Amino acid sequence: MVRIITFASGKGGVGKTTLVANLGIALKQMNEKVLLIDADVSMANLSLILGMESSPITINDVLRGEANIEDVIYKGPGGVDVIPASLSLQNFQALDLSKIPQIVKKLTYNYNFIILDCAAGIGEDTLAAMAAATEVFIVINPYSLSIADALKTKIMAQKINAKPVGIIVNMVGHYRGEIKEEDIVKMMELPSYGMIPFDEVVRENFYYKQIVPIIIKNPNIPASLAIKNIAKRLLGKEVVIQTEKKGFFAWLKSIFGK
Repeated sequence: MVRIITFASGKGGVGKTTLVANLGIALKQMNEKVLLIDADVSMANLSLILGMESSPITINDVLRGEANIEDVIYKGPGGVDVIPASLSLQNFQALDLSKIPQIVKKLTYNYNFIILDCAAGIGEDTLAAMAAATEVFIVINPYSLSIADALKTKIMAQKINAKPVGIIVNMVGHYRGEIKEEDIVKMMELPSYGMIPFDEVVRENFYYKQIVPIIIKNPNIPASLAIKNIAKRLLGKEVVIQTEKKGFFAWLKSIFGK
């Protein structure tokens, strides 16, 4: 049975779109049939992260009634299927966002996972993307403002009878002031499917003219390994966390270095 998952966030800049792109590829690498949909039709970024910004027709054309959904499915990096959104705001007001759940239903026959990347916040396009899903995951940074906005997103999802099932804590740096995973879980009243460490390599990837998803370009960095573990959890597989043995001086640094 296909799983339709919308990844939402209360705030922008939490790394949600980067997570969606790389998680979809990770699932594809595990032999799952995966479709990624950019449902952030106002601030589309998924195609940029996947290096697919030149797609000639997009979901925007479908929402305007000018194209069929089958015509906007492209093959993305790693073999994952992708429905991009337009990078242009031309005729944005003509989009019928209520069609998003109908569009998704038409595609369930061919995939194990349909993953939607929606806009941050609780706007009309976000609500449509959450309504289309069988599961909603909320991406959070380990700070109070991010958690406060994530709680609003969870409440709104429940009000439209969407189903928040878990959280993912992204850009974890273990800095002073960060809120611990177990405390976020208590506040959100949702299980955590993983913590993704902040990784400078991920940030540097955006400096290049052609962006390559880190799960392909840097498959063994901590962020990529964390995303692979999230994919395994989604599939119900056992996740073994490798712990580094610390020497005496490393142990002292962990105590007094922050």
